[in-house]
Amino acid sequence: MPIKIQSDLPVKEILEHENIFVMDETRAMHQDIRPIQILILNLMPLKEETELQLLRSLSNTPLQIDVTFMAVSSHESKNTSRSHLNKFYVEFPQVKSQKFDGMIITGAPVEQIEFEEVDYWEELTEIMEWTKSHVTSTIHLCWGAQAGLYYHYGLQKKPLSQKMFGLFWHRVKNRKIPLVRGFDDAFLAPHSRHTEVPAEDIHNCDALTVLAESDEAGVFLCMAMDGRQIFVMGHPEYDRVTLDGEYKRDKGKGLDIQLPKNYYPDNNPENKPLLLWRAHANNLYTNWLNYYVYQTTPYDLDGTPF
Repeated sequence: MPIKIQSDLPVKEILEHENIFVMDETRAMHQDIRPIQILILNLMPLKEETELQLLRSLSNTPLQIDVTFMAVSSHESKNTSRSHLNKFYVEFPQVKSQKFDGMIITGAPVEQIEFEEVDYWEELTEIMEWTKSHVTSTIHLCWGAQAGLYYHYGLQKKPLSQKMFGLFWHRVKNRKIPLVRGFDDAFLAPHSRHTEVPAEDIHNCDALTVLAESDEAGVFLCMAMDGRQIFVMGHPEYDRVTLDGEYKRDKGKGLDIQLPKNYYPDNNPENKPLLLWRAHANNLYTNWLNYYVYQTTPYDLDGTPF
C-alpha cells in the first residue's frame, strides 16, 4: 500500500523511480479507508535526504500512511531552504491540538553538546511530553533516542573515546516481543555518533526492555510503555552511501575520522559499499507500524484518549 505525500514533494520522483508506491492527495481522497497518521520531527540538517530515507523505510507495509513532516521553530536550518520548509513542513503549534498514530523523532548532529545547551531543547522537551498524550507510539532515532532516554528516564549520555562509526553486529534479545519478530539472531546496523547511553544504565532502568544489543556498539534497540516509546541508538534508515558521504566529507575537512567498520569491501573506500542492513531496517519499521501503531491505535484518533 502507498505512502501519501504532497504531489510536488521533491523526493516523490526518486521514490517512484525506485518503484515505491506513493500516492498524492488527489488520489488519496478517493480511498475509503482511514489512513495511518505519522508525524516525523526531522532534526537532521540535510532534511530532504532524511525524508527520502524514512519514506523508503515506511513503504514496506500493506497500510496506507499519511506523513506529516515537522521542524522545530526555535532553530534556523542552514542546509535546507526556507521555501522547502514553508511548503512541506509544519511547526509544533500547528499540530499540537491533533493526535497521531505514530511519530518519528530523528537524530541530530548535536550529540557533543549538552542537552540543555541545544538551542531547541526546550521546544523538544515540550514535544516529547506531548507525545505521551497525543501519539500512540513514538520512535526515537540516534541522538533523538539519547534525548528521549534523558528526558523520560534521566539517563545521561557519555562521550566516546572514538566515534562509533560503521556497521556493527547486534544480537536479538527478548525474541517473543513483536518489534523484533522476523529478525535473524544477529544482524548489522549502521551507527554514526560520538556519545552513548551506557548499556549498563539502560539495563538497570526497570522501565526499559532491551531488544537488541552489540558487544561493541552497546544497546541498539529498547522500548518502554509496552512499545509506546521506542529507542533506536543507530541509523537503520541510512541508505547505501550515507556513511560513505559522512566519511569523505570529514576526510575532506581534514578531520581525524576512521574508516567506517564493516562497510567498504576490503576496507577500501574506493569500493562501492554493500547494502547489508536494509532487510532488518525494513522489518523494524514494518513491525512498528503493524504491531505498535495499526494494531493499537484507536480508529477515532480525536475522540479516544490514549
